[in-house]
Amino acid sequence: MIHIATVHFQSDQWIQTQLAYLRKHIASPFRVYAWLNDVPAVPPGTFHYSCSEPVTAHAVKLNLLADLIYFDSNREDDILIFLDGDAFPVGDIGPFLREKLKTHKLIAIQRLENNGDFQPHPCFCATTVGFWRSIKGDWKEGYEWQTKTGKRETDVGGNLLKLLLDNKVDWYPLLRTQSLTPHPVFFGIYADLIYHHGAGFRSKDAVSRFDMINAKITIADKAFKIFPWRYKRVLRRRLRKRISGENNLVSEGIFKKIQDDPRYFEARVKSAGSESRNDAEHCAR
Repeated sequence: MIHIATVHFQSDQWIQTQLAYLRKHIASPFRVYAWLNDVPAVPPGTFHYSCSEPVTAHAVKLNLLADLIYFDSNREDDILIFLDGDAFPVGDIGPFLREKLKTHKLIAIQRLENNGDFQPHPCFCATTVGFWRSIKGDWKEGYEWQTKTGKRETDVGGNLLKLLLDNKVDWYPLLRTQSLTPHPVFFGIYADLIYHHGAGFRSKDAVSRFDMINAKITIADKAFKIFPWRYKRVLRRRLRKRISGENNLVSEGIFKKIQDDPRYFEARVKSAGSESRNDAEHCAR
């Protein structure tokens, strides 16, 4: 059995799309366990399990769903998948998972494009129920790494990275192989198998760390008078608002295309080449 833990927040727009792609690209039996916060009521039977308790932290929701899956599963070798609400397979992942889990305890998207983040990311992560339990898996942030800019950073998945390092686990990273737009972090396809929209539940703040590091200050951004000690804070707020608006326009356009065309990804996903690229990058780590 494959057990999938996912989170949807303040919107139900991705639910049916995600379920449709799961049914299309997973031939084995699977169950979906969903955490739904501020999401309209879904029809009975939509998920194997759903919860709407007012938990704020994304990592805590995933940790709790993993605990529930452990007790719901009756096999240590059942596959456990963590999947963002705006992420889903765009290729048949069953054979890939079975093959890679023979040699690696954990498979996850690695977003090197986001200023060098190299922790496992929960937009897609696959392991076994037994392994997750054995290392006391934890998605919370905490453990820090050094980014490309030389700063120390932590984010969701930080503590999991520390657990993998401490246990000397050689996990398999899924790297970005295609992009639907020039944006380097959002709207990406990984290993030609997984699509992660990346801004599906962030309409008020659809901004990545990469966006802020590389933001270009326009004349309009500078054209306001304010006390010098408040300038940086106000400028940052203005930049986030402008970038978020730009990203949201792109996000809405892509979402509409995905909704209108059930075969939207077929012409975009290559049948070969992604695994070799991942292997080369993995060997270089």
